[in-house]
Amino acid sequence: MQELTIALTKGRLADKTMALFEKAGFSCEEMKKDSRKLIFRNEEQGIRFFLSKGPDVPTYVEYGAADIGVVGSDIILEENRSVFEVLDLGFGKCRMCVCGSQNKEELLRHHEMIRVATKYPNIARDYFYNRKHQTVDIIKLNGSVELGPIVGLSDVIVDIVETGGTLRENGLTVLETVCDLSARMIVNQVSMQMKTQRIRDLIHSVRAALDEENGGTR
Repeated sequence: MQELTIALTKGRLADKTMALFEKAGFSCEEMKKDSRKLIFRNEEQGIRFFLSKGPDVPTYVEYGAADIGVVGSDIILEENRSVFEVLDLGFGKCRMCVCGSQNKEELLRHHEMIRVATKYPNIARDYFYNRKHQTVDIIKLNGSVELGPIVGLSDVIVDIVETGGTLRENGLTVLETVCDLSARMIVNQVSMQMKTQRIRDLIHSVRAALDEENGGTR
């Protein structure tokens, strides 16, 4: 049996992914134990799992260290790695948005030159340059991007919005929606050719589990 290696995004996404995988018939008891191990195996099913920070998952998959990865579509768009996106898992839903104070809406409407703070410079660049045809100055931040407009570093931000609570508490609002986001399954391009049947079987099983969860609406 060809072994499959699956890279999971640490945290809630990994927990939800493993719950879905179990419904699809793929489990890993090692992952349920309190351990410092980095690699977790199900020898019987020929699958090994490892946990990674989100931005690294597409890298592991592109270079073949993992056959399959599960990661948010924000990371897929930002990293722009050469991988196959094969399945929308439907959880981890949120939006990538342009946010700021309400009085900045006019600057966006009239395509004026503005400064944009974001953790996602590639997504922001593609949105403003290629979709809106608006010239902007993009500032890369790693921490709380909501600070950008508050302290005058930027006019607006591009960031993930789930409930919008943090925005409201800081006097900011959603001004434009860039795209909808969710957890996705990605596959290494060579693995798809070399382990075709194994990967297709796994995708089919996971899709069937999703259909069952959603009452056959997918």
